[in-house]
Amino acid sequence: MKRESLLNNVYRFFDIIVLLFIVFDFGYDFADNFNTPHVLGLLILSGFLLAFNAAKFFVYKYKKSKKVALVNIVIMGSLLLTSLIMTIVYIDYNYHYILQKIKPVLEGGLIAYFFLRLLILVRHIYDVYFNPAIVFVGSFIILALSGAFLLIMPSATPHGITFTNALFTATSAVCVTGLAVVDTSLDFTLVGQTIILVLIQLGGIGILTFTSFFAFFFRGSSSFKEGLNTRDFIAQEGLQDVFKAALHVVIFTLSLEIIGAFFIYYSILDVSTISNKFFFSVFHSISAFCNAGFSIFSAGLFDQSIRFNYGFQWIIMILVVFGGLGHNIVFNFVQYIKTYVLELFSKKRIHKRIPVITLNTKIVIYTTFILLFGGAGFLFISEYNNTLLDHTSTFGKFTNVAFGSVTPRTAGFNVVDYSSMAVPSLLLVIFLMWIGASPASTGGGIKTSTFAIATLNIIAIARGKSRIELFGRRLSAESTLRAFAILCISLIVIGIAIMALLIFEPKDTPLLTVAFECFSAYSTVGLSLNFTPTLSDPSKYVIIIVMFVGRIGMLNLMIGLLRQLNHQFYEYPKENILIN
Repeated sequence: MKRESLLNNVYRFFDIIVLLFIVFDFGYDFADNFNTPHVLGLLILSGFLLAFNAAKFFVYKYKKSKKVALVNIVIMGSLLLTSLIMTIVYIDYNYHYILQKIKPVLEGGLIAYFFLRLLILVRHIYDVYFNPAIVFVGSFIILALSGAFLLIMPSATPHGITFTNALFTATSAVCVTGLAVVDTSLDFTLVGQTIILVLIQLGGIGILTFTSFFAFFFRGSSSFKEGLNTRDFIAQEGLQDVFKAALHVVIFTLSLEIIGAFFIYYSILDVSTISNKFFFSVFHSISAFCNAGFSIFSAGLFDQSIRFNYGFQWIIMILVVFGGLGHNIVFNFVQYIKTYVLELFSKKRIHKRIPVITLNTKIVIYTTFILLFGGAGFLFISEYNNTLLDHTSTFGKFTNVAFGSVTPRTAGFNVVDYSSMAVPSLLLVIFLMWIGASPASTGGGIKTSTFAIATLNIIAIARGKSRIELFGRRLSAESTLRAFAILCISLIVIGIAIMALLIFEPKDTPLLTVAFECFSAYSTVGLSLNFTPTLSDPSKYVIIIVMFVGRIGMLNLMIGLLRQLNHQFYEYPKENILIN
């Protein structure tokens, strides 16, 4: 045990050294041909890590610790082997040139190594402090603050950035919002844009899901506490398959993002203004699936080079819809198709009279289709003689209104200038932003199921019914109460934010502009009437808080902080309150 304790202390020392190397390398390396001693330091550090993990593999007794050490050995060994192969390939060149060639390989490997160590640290927090809500909220706070400090590094921006703007950008990325106080294209370098992309990915899927993925990968199982934390984030009802679910979520997300990047790449081959098409494709694929709305065009997707690229826009829409539906809905449909195909080809299989498609899936799908088609139809009528005049073809007009109906559902991409839209269209966009995406998805808002339950409850009360009945099922009273609580909390938070911005901003600021901004921030949408870059510092912090509250869910935080075990063996006399 003393040996393992000593090794753990040495391990933490190496973690600090690796972190300092990464920060220095990416934050303060301005020259492409950085000095040779620095690259030699990377090589020496990689060799030390390989030797140290090899020693740890033989000293540690527990199988899970050995498996982690083995993975680290594979990473470091692959780095050194790749470096050796590249040295042999470029053997005719001088050693300065060879070291510069292997430098990116060493950097990428050390980042992967440190990322694994960071996930292990998060898993350790599970054991230190057990409260799913606090761990969930804490992971977002740590991500946002870490991202802010990384974005103020000299190599992340060409001209520097204030901490307030860095924190705003990092929070917007982690909360997959897309609101930007600076130009993502001009005010961030490739390093800065990559940091934003990583924050979007971790914020969209959730660092807890990634942690559970690697916990399952290393151990094949995990603790009861970790299960509760992950279950709350990925909306898994039971604990038995929670880590397999996390594994499926990560694989599902990365697969769709890779496929999306592939199609985006081939849709922009003819666009000469995009220099790095590969990075552009990956960035927009991840941003679209995570419903982030960030773009590396100054004008967003309203940029003249892709504004009329309707194929590209449909790819973005499909990614946004899949990300906004959530993995639960998609997995439920996959299960249904799998069951249908098996019964189709297996004559001996007897159909079970148990519905494969859950009530939650039906509510989400029906509500989503109503909002998408209803929103597109309304925008077609209200914008026909306005923004749609720029599109000459019928297909172009249809694509534009379809995109306008999809993107307010927390995606935040813009193919029109929203400041030039008619007021009825803006009010519809505010309504769609408020509803947002579906539960357990990458989107925000009050969620489609919440809006559907509230609407159905109103209809049930109007009909004199005491409960909601739908598709042969009865909705629980807890779901109805939770839905109305979320509605009230959202309106309260947005209302307070609107009043705060009206206080901090000039008196002539239009109310509609402020309301649009606050609804967009709370629902983590990212659309704006060109108001975000003009915000004062106090208003920026108000929007930061609203984005954060909208992403984590105020009700979830309150439940985590205030909920107590309910063992009530008594009941007070009932009394009705007059409500007109």
